[in-house]
Amino acid sequence: MVLTVSNEWKELNMTTMDMGFQPELRVLSQQDKEKIFKSALRVLEEGGMQLMHEGALRLLKDAGCILEGERTVKIPGDMVKQALASAPDNIPVYNREGEHVMDLGGRRAYFGTGSDLMWSHDAETSERHHTTLADIERAARLCDALPNIDFIMSFAHPHEIEPDAAYLESFRCMAASSIKPIVNTAKDRGDLEKMWEIGTVFRGNEARHTEMPYTIHYAEPISPLKHPHSSVDRLMFCAEKGMPSIYSPAPIAGSTAPMTIAGHVVQGLAESLFGLVIHQLTRQGAPFLMGIGMAILDMSTSQCSYNAPEYLMGYLAMVEMSHFFNLPNWGYAGTSDSQLPDGQATFEAGLLTYMSMVAGSNLNHDIGYLDFGLTGSLEMIVIMDEVVDQLRRMQKGIPVNEETLAVEVIAEGGQKGEFLSHPHTLKHLRGTQWRPNLMNRMGFEQWDVAGRKDLLTKARERMQAVMQDHQARPMDPQQANQVQDCLDNYRENLMS
Repeated sequence: MVLTVSNEWKELNMTTMDMGFQPELRVLSQQDKEKIFKSALRVLEEGGMQLMHEGALRLLKDAGCILEGERTVKIPGDMVKQALASAPDNIPVYNREGEHVMDLGGRRAYFGTGSDLMWSHDAETSERHHTTLADIERAARLCDALPNIDFIMSFAHPHEIEPDAAYLESFRCMAASSIKPIVNTAKDRGDLEKMWEIGTVFRGNEARHTEMPYTIHYAEPISPLKHPHSSVDRLMFCAEKGMPSIYSPAPIAGSTAPMTIAGHVVQGLAESLFGLVIHQLTRQGAPFLMGIGMAILDMSTSQCSYNAPEYLMGYLAMVEMSHFFNLPNWGYAGTSDSQLPDGQATFEAGLLTYMSMVAGSNLNHDIGYLDFGLTGSLEMIVIMDEVVDQLRRMQKGIPVNEETLAVEVIAEGGQKGEFLSHPHTLKHLRGTQWRPNLMNRMGFEQWDVAGRKDLLTKARERMQAVMQDHQARPMDPQQANQVQDCLDNYRENLMS
């Protein structure tokens, strides 16, 4: 099966993203990238990996891969290169209403939340509680109102829902609470298929859903070097339907991957490419995003850090490898290892988000994560929305032309001794200066009179205002009924 997208079609549908400022943040030379790729091919060709899916085993064996024992598969390097060549370099994504909102590829950077957190932080009490479906609704509705959050994930696990239905209920809740594209997680092919059916309800038919994808699916192998049945089955389903698919391992340096950063990257890359080959053999040209969650095990605390410098360097290496392949990537932003939305959290989350932007990482998730990816903070989502807004202002760059060079204006202002009253100042004020909503720019006296509010207090107030005033555009009533039918049908099948 071949999914074709012409270059002409992609150009016509490319979303605009003003990128006058294009710095390059590099940790690898061209020679380094070539060495890493060759090493990943050696892992695939010489050592192989374990595959727990019978259909995928047959697919790879029929394609010419070597099967050793019952489940160890070795993939020839040429097959990996063919898969890289057939995967599209851009993935257009649409919101629930069918509006084109993202183009995943190149150096375009988009930002969103993460999934399936166990805890939610309450900024009022500084306590945390086990997450429920209500936390998913609140996060989706908040993100719907924030202009720099481009896509959503569940941001919580609904503990009160039975496990078999939890992912699908989370998906329904997100779709009802926001029109933004969804990156979904799923238990198995069964509930993922229902999510696909719900997306098809919004598009009208499967062909249109494939052409205008609303959801992106996240799956991962098990490091080291194992590909479980459920992950591979969902990966193949996505390829069959043309649903964009992420296949991103999370190897832990020193625990389930080598301690060295280069070795860590090689293993994670090989694991992701193994999934790519299965994906492209299932349907050539299907949309795929590579990624690696470069987890770092802190040997003194036994915690896996999202923000260690080794994590950041390995993550940047992964992003550079995605550009090396011209393949869209799954990235990270807005996370912190801190248990609270404090100074550490703002620093770590801001640094990672800046790095993702300037490195050109495409689909960056986990905004609002705290506590090593266990706890979510709505206030941190609000803060990071403003951080992304400021970064996007910088990304617009510095226009250099006769008007902006302002040679005559300089002469006139110099003679007068000031530029405040010059028409040129008023003309360019709003288009040049970015204005914050949360960050403080008042002097001490003004700040004192305004109540001495810190960043977290202002973020909480904005979050509360959104929760009080904002509602997502409602589903069409007929579509809402069809979505409910999908859930009812799934639950009936579970019971039977």
